[in-house]
Amino acid sequence: MAISKEINGVEEACKDVKDSMTFMLGGFGLCGIPENCIEELVRLGVKDVTCISNNAGVDNFGLGKLLKKSQIRKMISSYVGENEEFERQMLSGELEVDLIPQGSLAERCRAGGAGIPAFYTPAGYGTEVAEGKEVREFNGKPHILESALTADFAFVKAWKGDASGNLIYKATSRNFNPMMAMAGKITVAEVEELVPLGSLDPNEIHTPGIFVQRIFQGKSYEKRIEQRTVSQNK
Repeated sequence: MAISKEINGVEEACKDVKDSMTFMLGGFGLCGIPENCIEELVRLGVKDVTCISNNAGVDNFGLGKLLKKSQIRKMISSYVGENEEFERQMLSGELEVDLIPQGSLAERCRAGGAGIPAFYTPAGYGTEVAEGKEVREFNGKPHILESALTADFAFVKAWKGDASGNLIYKATSRNFNPMMAMAGKITVAEVEELVPLGSLDPNEIHTPGIFVQRIFQGKSYEKRIEQRTVSQNK
């Protein structure tokens, strides 16, 4: 018999988050981010947290809401160029920042979920990224040692999911969500559509339910666009 991981909503999903925890948050830019969970973290007022995310949202949306309330102590990310509040806090020393090459960030999350403690990569060698890290040469090329990343909670957002936690992501939202879903001690999945057990094609599932502890159907998704560009009529 399948184990149901469906919960009543975002309040139950985040009921045991605490100050000073480490959170992973999936998505790419503003695409596929766990909007409902972020709103709940803002409401709960947790503070001194470390957030692992590809980016830091924008001012007043996504992780930008947590930054605005000074709830984040440290950001581990690869791109932060769309958030003025992030820039202000980083330059003033209010926010600790660990900037990582995007591919290295993705692999560090994937390694954490796969139980691989560390790996060597050429990305970042000869830059500030390599400071204090072990360097070894492979095939005549220097590589730096990067450690895996894990989190107390991984918050991910999927297009469809079932009560067992099986997830399907859509398009760009497949960036970071699948590997972060594997790397959380507790993985919370919010989905646009919660479907009956057995209705998902096993060949199309991106995250098996074994990695998910809690799942609920989200609501009121804004799905904002970071930089809206429209063509000029001629």
